[in-house]
Amino acid sequence: MMRKWNKVIQINLILVVLIFSSCTQESNFPSVSRTSWKNRRVESIEFTVLAQGMTYLPLYSHIYFIKDNKPFYLTSTVSIRNVSKDDKAYLLSVDYFDTDGNLVKSYLQNPTYLNPLETVEIVISESDIKGGSGANFLFKWAVGNERYGLIT
Repeated sequence: MMRKWNKVIQINLILVVLIFSSCTQESNFPSVSRTSWKNRRVESIEFTVLAQGMTYLPLYSHIYFIKDNKPFYLTSTVSIRNVSKDDKAYLLSVDYFDTDGNLVKSYLQNPTYLNPLETVEIVISESDIKGGSGANFLFKWAVGNERYGLIT
């Protein structure tokens, strides 16, 4: 009889261990790699012969909720995509502005490139509230084939 209870206890312990071990939070998502702008520096190209443009991107760093208009802060991801499958695209400037239009941060010291079909990301943490509800980015870019710009 005692052996039977030992078996029951062992089985229950195994079940408890399995249940709690399955509750550990394991992420199947890849980690976001931060773009190293310094490794992409471009200095020896004549940008005036390339098609150039500028893209405006609003950034939703927080939203309002509940009747008192309380802000709910968000982590924001900015994706910059080269849509050409053949040519590099060049970023001439990447600037982050707040609600009042003041420059919060300039991400580039020198022009940089994106390989064909490459995407680079900028992540604005939810704890970074400098941009406010009307935060935005301006991207100045250049491409060899004017049919392709950058998508943000």
